[in-house]
Amino acid sequence: MNLSSSPPHAHKLKRLLATSDSYSPMEKQGKFTALFISWLLGNGSLFSWNSMLTIEDYYAYLFPKYHPTRVLTLIYQPFALVTTAVLTYHEAKTNTRLRNLAGYTLFFISSLALVVLDVATSGKGGIGVFIGVCIVSAAFGTADGFCQGGMVGDLSLMSPQFIQSFMAGLAASGTLTSALRLITKAAFENSQDGLRKGATLFFALSAFFELLCVFLYAFVFPKLPIVKYYRAKAASEGSRTVAADLAAAGIEAAPDTGTEEDPKRLERLSNKQLLAQNIDYAVDIYLIYVLTLSIFPGFLSEDMGSHSLGSWYALVLISMYNVWDLIGRYVPLIKCLKLTSRKGLMAATLARFLFIPAFYFTSKYGAEGWMIMLTSVLGLTNGYLTVCVLTDAPKGYKGPEQNALGNLLVAFLIAGLFSGVSLDWLWLIGKGW
Repeated sequence: MNLSSSPPHAHKLKRLLATSDSYSPMEKQGKFTALFISWLLGNGSLFSWNSMLTIEDYYAYLFPKYHPTRVLTLIYQPFALVTTAVLTYHEAKTNTRLRNLAGYTLFFISSLALVVLDVATSGKGGIGVFIGVCIVSAAFGTADGFCQGGMVGDLSLMSPQFIQSFMAGLAASGTLTSALRLITKAAFENSQDGLRKGATLFFALSAFFELLCVFLYAFVFPKLPIVKYYRAKAASEGSRTVAADLAAAGIEAAPDTGTEEDPKRLERLSNKQLLAQNIDYAVDIYLIYVLTLSIFPGFLSEDMGSHSLGSWYALVLISMYNVWDLIGRYVPLIKCLKLTSRKGLMAATLARFLFIPAFYFTSKYGAEGWMIMLTSVLGLTNGYLTVCVLTDAPKGYKGPEQNALGNLLVAFLIAGLFSGVSLDWLWLIGKGW
C-alpha cells in the first residue's frame, strides 16, 4: 500500500514511528505530565485498599472478635491473585484500556459502597456488617487485579521512568492515607463517634480520588504525545492491547503491510519463554512480598503488646513503613545507588528474611525505637527492590513482550502478597489464637 493511499490516521501513525531512537520535540512533549499522571494512577491503584488498612483501629473497635486486619487482607488477596492470573494468561488479547477503566471504576463504586454501608447501619458492628465489609474487600482485590497488572504492563512498553513513577504512586497511597488517618484521628479523637467520622471521611475522599483516576486515564493520559508515540510503536511491533487507547487518542493503527517482507518482525516470545528468561526476577518479586506481607500490616497492628504510645503505636509503625517504602522507590533514580546485578538482587532479597527473627525478638525484648527503626528498614528495602526489579526486567524486549513480562511479574508480586498474608497467621500460633 502506498502512503498516499493510506487513511489519514495511518499517516499519523507512520509519522509517529518515523524514528525510534531520537524523538522529535512533539514526541517528547508531555513527558512530565505523563510521569505525574502515572504517579496519580499508581496512587489510585491502592488508595482505597490502603484506606481500609489504615482505619484498622475503627474496624478493630467494630469487630473485635474477627481479626479484621488479617481477615480483610486474606479475602482481598485471592481475588487480586485470581483476577491477575486470568488476565495475565489472556494478556495478548486483552483490551488494556477497558481493563484499567473497569478497575478504577470498581474502586470508585466499592469505596462509595463502604460509605453507604456505614451510614445505613449507623456505624454498628455485627456479623452482617462485617460480611458486607468483606464483600467490599473482595471487590477491592478484583479491582487491583484489573489495574495493577494492566498498568504495569502498559507502562512497561513505554519508559522505565513511567514504571518507577507508577510504583512510587503505589507507595505514596500508603503514605498519604497514613498521614490523613493521623490527622483525622487527632481531629476527631475527643468528639463523639470520632473513629466513625474519620473513617467515613476517609472513604468519601477515596471515592472522589478514584473517580479522578477514571477521568485521567480515560481522557487525559492517552492523548499525551509521548504516550501516543510509545503505544503506536508497540502497535507497529504487533501489540493488539493498545488499539483502544490509540483510538481514544485519535490514531487508528493501520493494517500492517510489512509482514510478508519480514515475517519475523511481528514475532514475539511466548509467556513461557519470557518467564524462563526472567525466572530470577519473578522469584525476587515473589519473595520480596512474601516477606513483607508476613509482617505488614497484621503483625505490626496486632502483636505489639502494651506501649506508651497506646492506640497510636500501630498507626505510627504503619505510617513509618509507608513513608520509607515511598522513599525506597525513589532511591533507584540515583544511578550509582541502583542495584542492577541479577545476582545482587537475589542476594538482597534473600537477606531480607533476617527480618523475621529480628521482628520476633524486638517485639518481645526491644524498645519502641528499635521497632520503629526495623519497620522503616522493612519499608525502605521493599520499595527499593521492587523498583529495581520492575524497571530492569523489561529492558531489551519488544513492546508486546514488555507488556507480557510486566503482567507476569505483577502476577508473581500478587502471589507473593497472598502467600505472605497466609503466613502472617503463623504469628498467632505463639499467642494461642
